[in-house]
Amino acid sequence: MTSSTRATDALKVAPVVGALGIVFGDIGTSPIYTLQTVFNPDDPHPVPVSVDNLYGVVSLIFWSVTLVITVTYVGLVLRVDNHGEGGIMALITLLRQWAARSKARVLLVLAALGIFGASLFLGDSMITPAISVLSAVEGVKTVDASFGEWVVPVTAVIIVVLFLVQRFGTAAVGRAFGPVMILWFTTVGGLGARGIAREPGILRALSPTYAVGFLAGHFHLAFFALAAVVLSVTGAEALYADMGHFGRKPISIAWLFVVYPACTLSYFGQGALILHDTGNLSAPFFLLAPDWARILLVVLATAATVIAAQSVITGAFSVASQAGQLGYLPRLRILHTSTDTQGQIYVPFINWLLLVAVLTLVFAFRSSAALAYAYGMAVTGTITIVTVLFGYIAYRTWRMPKPVLVAIVAVLLTLDVLFFAANMTKLVHGAWLPIVIALSAFTLMTTWQRGRELVTARRAAMEGSLTDFVAKLGRHPDTVHIVDSTAIFLNRGGETPLALRANVEHNHVRHRHVVIVEIVTESVPRVAPEDRAEVNDLGHADDGIFHVTLRFGYTETPDVPAALATLTSDQTEGEIDLEEATYFLSKIDLVAGTNRDMPAWRKRLFLATSHITADAADHFLLPRARTVLMGAHVEV
Repeated sequence: MTSSTRATDALKVAPVVGALGIVFGDIGTSPIYTLQTVFNPDDPHPVPVSVDNLYGVVSLIFWSVTLVITVTYVGLVLRVDNHGEGGIMALITLLRQWAARSKARVLLVLAALGIFGASLFLGDSMITPAISVLSAVEGVKTVDASFGEWVVPVTAVIIVVLFLVQRFGTAAVGRAFGPVMILWFTTVGGLGARGIAREPGILRALSPTYAVGFLAGHFHLAFFALAAVVLSVTGAEALYADMGHFGRKPISIAWLFVVYPACTLSYFGQGALILHDTGNLSAPFFLLAPDWARILLVVLATAATVIAAQSVITGAFSVASQAGQLGYLPRLRILHTSTDTQGQIYVPFINWLLLVAVLTLVFAFRSSAALAYAYGMAVTGTITIVTVLFGYIAYRTWRMPKPVLVAIVAVLLTLDVLFFAANMTKLVHGAWLPIVIALSAFTLMTTWQRGRELVTARRAAMEGSLTDFVAKLGRHPDTVHIVDSTAIFLNRGGETPLALRANVEHNHVRHRHVVIVEIVTESVPRVAPEDRAEVNDLGHADDGIFHVTLRFGYTETPDVPAALATLTSDQTEGEIDLEEATYFLSKIDLVAGTNRDMPAWRKRLFLATSHITADAADHFLLPRARTVLMGAHVEV
């Protein structure tokens, strides 16, 4: 084999290993707690342990994973993307694009449903670190029952450390994620095979007849069991959300050839262990390992669950960033933690919010079993919404025969709705938690979006037409003093920047070169460099006044100085001294008005949320020493 062939093979394998490390931490650790939760004797609707029930549950888990992950996500949903980007925010942007063109009410409703799904994901990002790390640390009780009292404090310490290191980024740690998860899936699969060897008859549960028979013959048990069975598909959204980082093919390969077989072996191995001795119900995953290896398995499981928590925390950072770019959240302070890997970001406000929320859940629920139903509700809600949005987009864009597509989506949606309905029965047992979190986040995002629309409209009225202002300035050049330097005014729309208007009308000063910059966030993840900057003729380029539109994707950092540096002297009618230019920002102070465009409580929420808005100079990467703020009041 030549060195070039080896290099090519390494390039093909690297994304698969990366996907194993980042994408599958959540779903890859679900065998730790799923089966024991189904048969939890403390459940309000316990499933009795019997041979028939065991075969039915194991078969139901296998076919749920097959239909939800393999068929729905890997087979179908991953084929819908927004310029290579996946996740629920990508679906929302596609719907927003169509809604802007057609104004169809159904598109607006679906986009709102998508925002609720993103809100559920934020709830998931709070619950996942708590339940994942708790379930791993609880494994020490299989080594020595007296260690049980240390589970909660040790979990809390691990979680605090995890959130403290977020500011350093995942680039360095991420390189170790893949090998650790390869070891994890090898161990999980190997232990599962060891269990199957003890009771190979469990493999009969591969037949869907056992799952169907359990649902049809024992529906009163199976329906409630679905609330725990759904834990086997946690992390489904991560497959889709991380598609932009790794691509559909590496994620599909990693799932089909590594994760899916390993998890299947583990579930069947645990089923065989319980079939052999029902006394193993307390922690079948850890009891698959021999006594001497259990402490090592606990350590490995803890590492794997930390990786699972890391992936969902990173996902929360991405969702918050993208929601801010699309106008659903205020502009948050975002730090990029890698110079060569796109998408690795750290959002301090979200990080500390998650830390407080996760620690609260750990100390309030104190066990993975108590958190299981809260977790299931977040997962089922997100999966159901993704299936609905996917079905609509596929119906509009795919060439598959419509009756066939409708039938497929109907079957998958029926399963999703069953999962969701089963979890609704657990409302008083924890399933209320993600709904409360999601409703709170949804209310916050829709309030911010509405308030931002009102502020933008009132600000536009205050600013007035840019072309009229520039034309008036050209007709009366002697009324202002010209300073021999460059001024760059940032503006969101095509109106006159308030800072420019104040400079001219109150200070009677303008700069020799005036660059008015409009920043547009496109409904695509990234904008090509050649499409980044566009100079718009205002008819006064000879006077040194011109307008520039800078376009950024919703996953990009709007680096204004770098984007302006790409302009040529031909475009700007001469050289612009960016090294000495002064940047002017129009700072808006929001105050409550007497208008009734929003209910009073939403106004208060909008004004309170505005206080977490990040500094604009930092957000647009402007040089702090050469940035001037000029304020104005806007009533809401």
